[in-house]
Amino acid sequence: MAPLDPHSFADSAHPLATHISLTFYFDFPSNTIRSSALITLPTPHTGPISLDARSLSVSAVIDPHTQSPIPFSLSDAPDPVKGHELKLTLSNQPSFLVSYVTSPSSSAIQWLSPPQTFNKTLPFCFTQCQAIHARAVFPCQDTPAARICYSARINLPKELSAVMSAKHLARREPLSGESVMVCDDAVWTAEGRVVEEFVMEQPIPPYLFAFAVGELGFKEVGPRTRVYAEAGTEVLEMAAKEFEGTEEMIRQGERLFGPYEWERFDLLVLPPSFPYGGMENPRMVFLTPTVIKGDASGAQVVAHELAHSWTGNLITNKTNEHFWLNEGFTTYAERRIVEAVQGPDRAALNIGIGWRGLNDEMERFKDNLEFTKLKCNQEGIDPDDVYSQVPYEKGFQFLWRIERQVGRPAFDDFIKKYIATFKFQSIDTDTFLTFLKANMPGIENDIDLQLWTEGTGIPPDALEPVSNIYSKIVSLANEFKLGKIPEEDEVSDWQGQEWELYLENLPKSVDASQLLALDACYRLSESKDYEVKVAFLQHAISSNCRNYYSEVEKTLKEVGRMKYLRPLYTALAQGAGKEEEKILAKRVFTEARDCYHPIAQGVVESILSKHL
Repeated sequence: MAPLDPHSFADSAHPLATHISLTFYFDFPSNTIRSSALITLPTPHTGPISLDARSLSVSAVIDPHTQSPIPFSLSDAPDPVKGHELKLTLSNQPSFLVSYVTSPSSSAIQWLSPPQTFNKTLPFCFTQCQAIHARAVFPCQDTPAARICYSARINLPKELSAVMSAKHLARREPLSGESVMVCDDAVWTAEGRVVEEFVMEQPIPPYLFAFAVGELGFKEVGPRTRVYAEAGTEVLEMAAKEFEGTEEMIRQGERLFGPYEWERFDLLVLPPSFPYGGMENPRMVFLTPTVIKGDASGAQVVAHELAHSWTGNLITNKTNEHFWLNEGFTTYAERRIVEAVQGPDRAALNIGIGWRGLNDEMERFKDNLEFTKLKCNQEGIDPDDVYSQVPYEKGFQFLWRIERQVGRPAFDDFIKKYIATFKFQSIDTDTFLTFLKANMPGIENDIDLQLWTEGTGIPPDALEPVSNIYSKIVSLANEFKLGKIPEEDEVSDWQGQEWELYLENLPKSVDASQLLALDACYRLSESKDYEVKVAFLQHAISSNCRNYYSEVEKTLKEVGRMKYLRPLYTALAQGAGKEEEKILAKRVFTEARDCYHPIAQGVVESILSKHL
């Protein structure tokens, strides 16, 4: 008996489920889903089996064939990281049916009232299950080591529609007798309800389970891509334009990494409270509206989520302690796609921004160097608390180092073989290193693989990118330290990424008068590109330039993406002699909290509790 994953109650001695059939009745007035989950094992099992559950109210567990009850218990006190353990005792049974209701405060589900949507007329609901939040939607072995196929039957008000990380089968009238211990027939088949059905036939880790329900519309942008957003909004039109080059990205991905295995690559632009830039849910990528920038540069987030179709979704880290296998590979793959579609200068800018971010993370974790490792110990640690750019950017640097050593053609062949060998599997770092050494004989003599994967900090053979545009921007940032603001002709062709890299390379604290002069020329505080705006506002807070605090407050109240919330709240709350800033942070969070996703709420609460 041994745990499979530090973030799960799943036991290595127990069989792993292969299929889950879900029945959902969406109850918007109570912000709950009345649910049942039919969980199927590979073979009949006798004895205990443990599942993960968080804030689920479990009413019954039965044998679906005999309808007889199955003994179960739900741990009294939740583990602060893992939640509740749902323990069953089976008797030569291959499947079991769990009847339960989700909580209005589910950590995975955000319920938006009409005023919180773009259209302001109907409610909206969506999930975010990475890293360990699928257990707040349905009971499961919530570890990426446990890959499942699933089907779902969703009952919802007919003025709404649903999308999932799965194939859509039908939209139809509710049928009597299909509610499967969820609710009475009369409720299930009531006037004004509709059922949507979905199926995911390829085994995925639970964190890739996803749905959204709302007033959705879509536009076709390619032979296998639709862009979804709230119907009738300018968001839908803008998103369709921003992402019109998606099919070319898919083709480049296939050229580099092999066949696209998921049939469709659709995109859903969510309301502003979505806590991430993008989430790589198979068949239906979820995106924040902040990636719509009007210059197609937001498509680089799409390139990242697309790259996950091979590295992350096809091959998955076995536990979050090996998260770099998902994100380091995907960052490398994203930059190869960007280079192919938008050119090497654009890819070099990406690498430069990432290099700056990696160095910032070293400063963030200087008192806890464990989280500067690629393979790190996360026993007792909430993955959301240590989410960072380290697995992305240090992982990228490791793979880029291997590419430089063996040459790009050989590394391209290696990656294709790696993906073909391990597709639809969940692996760990040692498995990757064994495969690397077998296919690149002697690589361990040229690169210190142990230092890269288990060492702290940035290895000495990591590389800052070299390109004309990168060098020019860093040089201009260095001149700012001497009091020089860039001339208009020096920045006339800059887009958001150039400004982001420039701001990232300014000193942490600059003179407020310099910031005001820079903004007077280029209006960075009013940028429609949040990467630029937030980078500028961080400098404003660090420099005590209070002219911009109203803009800081406005930004914190209009977006819920953690990439922006984390640095702004940290800048406000951190440091001595900043009473005004700390009061502002506390007040803004109190007023904005209900508009943030539960994951984002938890992250901001931990920042404020640490510094206030």
